[in-house]
Amino acid sequence: MNVLSVISLNVFVDRFMEGGPLFMSFILICLLLALFFIVLGFVNLKKNVAKSKKMTGLASDASILGLVFGFLGSIIGMITAFDAIESMGDISASMMAGGLKVSFLTTVFGAITFIIPRIGIIILKGLQKS
Repeated sequence: MNVLSVISLNVFVDRFMEGGPLFMSFILICLLLALFFIVLGFVNLKKNVAKSKKMTGLASDASILGLVFGFLGSIIGMITAFDAIESMGDISASMMAGGLKVSFLTTVFGAITFIIPRIGIIILKGLQKS
């Protein structure tokens, strides 16, 4: 591995930890499940179309669950940040911006978890109708 790929990997790991390992882990599990179901849907496309459609539905459900976990993590993060602001009193704009950035990391990861499998689902549904 070259230095650039190590740095890129570290950035992703840092962002993952910044977003909160609990919710980010739930979202990652949803992403992996959705991708797993999409792969099974493609594998069963020729052999068993009914099973392929079931896998498409499961992939859709898993991706939506990842999106919802992202929004939930963001809302909980914002509530926690506002509680901290309330207890501290006056804070700087940079502290507020940092807190908002962290709270939106779960939303971004949830949206990615929704979008990437959705592309596979669209392709799979198009092939199932053929």
